[in-house]
Amino acid sequence: MAGNPSTKNEDDTINDNNEVGYLKESSSSSSSKEKEEENEMALNTMHRSSSRPQLDLSGAAIQGNFEERNPTILLPNQSDDISHLALDIGGSLIKLVYFSRHAELSPDDKRKRSIKKRFGISNGSRRSFPILGGRLHFVKFETEKLNECLDFISSKQLHRGGIDSPSWRSGTISDDNITIKATGGGAFKFADVLKERLGVSLDKEDEMTCLVSGANFLLKAIRHEAFTHMEGQKEFVQIDHNDLFPYLLVNIGSGVSIIKVDGYGKFQRVSGTNVGGGTYWGLGRLLTKCKSFDELLELSQQGDNSNVDMLVGDIYGGMDYSKIGLSASTIASSFGKTISENKELSDYRPEDISLSLLRMISYNIGQISYLNALRYGLKRIFFGGFFIRGHAYTMDTISFAVHFWSKGQAQAMFLRHEGFLGAVGAFMSYEKHGLDDLRVHQLVERFPMGAPYVGGKIHGPPLGDLNEKISWMEKFVQKGTEITAPVPMAPPGTTGMGGFERPSSRGNSLRSDASATLNVGVLHLVPTLEVFPLLDDPKTYEPNTIDLADHSELEYWFKVLLEHMPDLVDKAVASEGGTDDAKRRGDAFARAFSAHLARLMEEPAAYGKLGLANLLELREECLREFQFVDAYITIKQRENEASLAVLPDLLMELDGMNEEDRLLALIEGVLAANIFDWGSRACVDLYHKGTIIEIYRMSRKKMQRPWRVDDFDEFKKRMLIDGNNRQQPYKRALLFVDNSGADVVLGMLPLARELLRRGTEVVLVANSLPALNDVTANELPEIVAEAAKHCDLLRKAAEAGGLLVDAMVSIQDDLKDRSASVPPLMVVENGCGSPCIDLRQVSSELAAAAKDADLIILEGMGRAIHTNLNARFKCDALKLAMVKNQRLAEKLFNGNIYDCICRFEPAGQVLREDSVRI
Repeated sequence: MAGNPSTKNEDDTINDNNEVGYLKESSSSSSSKEKEEENEMALNTMHRSSSRPQLDLSGAAIQGNFEERNPTILLPNQSDDISHLALDIGGSLIKLVYFSRHAELSPDDKRKRSIKKRFGISNGSRRSFPILGGRLHFVKFETEKLNECLDFISSKQLHRGGIDSPSWRSGTISDDNITIKATGGGAFKFADVLKERLGVSLDKEDEMTCLVSGANFLLKAIRHEAFTHMEGQKEFVQIDHNDLFPYLLVNIGSGVSIIKVDGYGKFQRVSGTNVGGGTYWGLGRLLTKCKSFDELLELSQQGDNSNVDMLVGDIYGGMDYSKIGLSASTIASSFGKTISENKELSDYRPEDISLSLLRMISYNIGQISYLNALRYGLKRIFFGGFFIRGHAYTMDTISFAVHFWSKGQAQAMFLRHEGFLGAVGAFMSYEKHGLDDLRVHQLVERFPMGAPYVGGKIHGPPLGDLNEKISWMEKFVQKGTEITAPVPMAPPGTTGMGGFERPSSRGNSLRSDASATLNVGVLHLVPTLEVFPLLDDPKTYEPNTIDLADHSELEYWFKVLLEHMPDLVDKAVASEGGTDDAKRRGDAFARAFSAHLARLMEEPAAYGKLGLANLLELREECLREFQFVDAYITIKQRENEASLAVLPDLLMELDGMNEEDRLLALIEGVLAANIFDWGSRACVDLYHKGTIIEIYRMSRKKMQRPWRVDDFDEFKKRMLIDGNNRQQPYKRALLFVDNSGADVVLGMLPLARELLRRGTEVVLVANSLPALNDVTANELPEIVAEAAKHCDLLRKAAEAGGLLVDAMVSIQDDLKDRSASVPPLMVVENGCGSPCIDLRQVSSELAAAAKDADLIILEGMGRAIHTNLNARFKCDALKLAMVKNQRLAEKLFNGNIYDCICRFEPAGQVLREDSVRI
């Protein structure tokens, strides 16, 4: 983008208001008339544009069962294949954004249909867009390696909708009229090459429009997209998308464009400068003989600009000019010292020249940007473009300039996906995917392993095929090189003495552009995710009790995860019969996750804001990436069987107690059973000392009050109804269950039974996907069915809740025919596959079930301590867990390992004094 001042009238505003239509889902049970009406409605609402291709929705139908979470939409009358690919072809880099459909689909079962019918959950028109229910990928290639980029597109058939598209599977692919969106100068320069190699035409989008559209989408969609960078420290800034506009977008490419953004599709280029990245690279090449942009930046890290720049102290004999607030180290004149010295160019160090040049241009851009922000009364300035590319010192210099000139009143902010703004904007210009309507809770960012993510400075194209990933890592390791962090950080070094109080940057080596790709993951688009409606204040909610800003804390938890790795790999390999293939994948998983940890140890904020919950989720995602679906499945089955065998005796014992004693025994049982956790090293050691039942009984015997946090008496007052306490029973309780085996069978099921006995509807909330030995929503109905064989109350409640399907009784389709005498026992999935839970992103099932709930019970370390210990709710909450980590016990509760936590928080209660966050 040219950096010269714009000739366009600054009051002219570019408007791009796109309308998006919805296709109503049609099920096999719908009448043909209903289908026709739905399709007609969709066609009437679809925005028509003669300049852009439109979807032909006639005859649209869902492939497979309409109850699936992310069903494939077939468009039989669509003449052209839908391209889910957009390109930004710059002078140095090609940026791709492409979409792939989800491979996994939720199984269709009667439990889901029962839950949907009970809670009135509709599939919703939002999910019917073909683009939804998939992944958005971000990939970079060097422009000079255009052929590698084209090979990548061809191998995945991205220009034809991808190898997972209906037309690819049906063999009806046609090379006629394939058009893909593109922006950047290369969209014009290489149009003929793409036509010749791929047979596609490029629909060229305006570069500025794409930049703004991409920035708007990312700031809206990614929770930790924006960050500040001062003195080497990255700090994420949460942007309220309802309060996003107006802001200033400064795009630093070869030149600089300064854009005032007033809304979606509303912006104007208000200023710019021709002194930008091209200036730095051009002058740097002439003055230092460097052969690459990155080499020039690397030089600056070892430079001392006081050897070249004239500083205030040089003029005032080492003194500050305090009257106007200038320190002795402030640059008075860039390169000014060279005019008073009798030296040749060869007498100056290239390192010093590079640093002086970098600071001159960065400070100039920062100052011009701030002056424009001041002109329009803006305090938010976002910087992006090829000049930055994730380089820490560049961001520091710009931040210092803005801070200096604004006297701290304005902030320079940067974007994690800043290199992809144009490509995202080009992707957004397809008028068929409905991305504009996505919200932050419907996007989950994942970080898969691939060649660019592993192994020193060795980088390559993204690796999508599993065997390719494993082979790549094996070959890399065979060379005798350990897989470590992509670019090891060197010890802190000097960065020069001059400038605006001399900004510093950790280390003396900059990340190359290739390694900056580490900061960008894959966006999973899951339109069925919602914000948990019972959060007291979603805007201030922070799931992580432990943040890992403290480096010693970070090191400790990394060590814990690494120590647990061998046992986890053993279990994962054993879960698939210990085959050679499983061993290869297990070894690859261990190396991949170790590489992730090494990267995060180098830069904790590389993947966004980091908490312990994020680390545990990353581990589970990495397991799934190497196709370990359920590493603990054998162990879970064995422990479920052992626990179910002793459940009848436990229920008989509980039924023999009076009401008060029984309630205490039930809470003791939950706490004692929570000792079973394969994610805890201390608990793994326990398994070698006895059977599951022996350990459970031992744990029960040690239940002595008062517990470390003991609110049982307050909970008892609310639960027990006597002559002095006429409170009504809870209407509906959500029980967030934790581990399989004794934890759920001997702990949470008896507690659920007690609530049912008191007339409370009970919803068991479990993981959507496996994580360690946590029980999943798919496993719970079978467990409940087995438990119901020994308890008439459980049987009736499970039948009413639609859980006893095929196992014992047939579910009735009409809920009105079910017995009203026993409240239902139901199961819903929570929408995640981690030992922890972020309540900003839960399943639509859970969100619907929560709307009438007045009691939440969070059980287990992951859900009640690692996350949500300090979460506030609109209803009563009971948090139950046994602490199975000594450091955590000391830090959070000033206690010891195996301490018990029973925290009861009535609705509306102010934050407790013992609420903590470390």
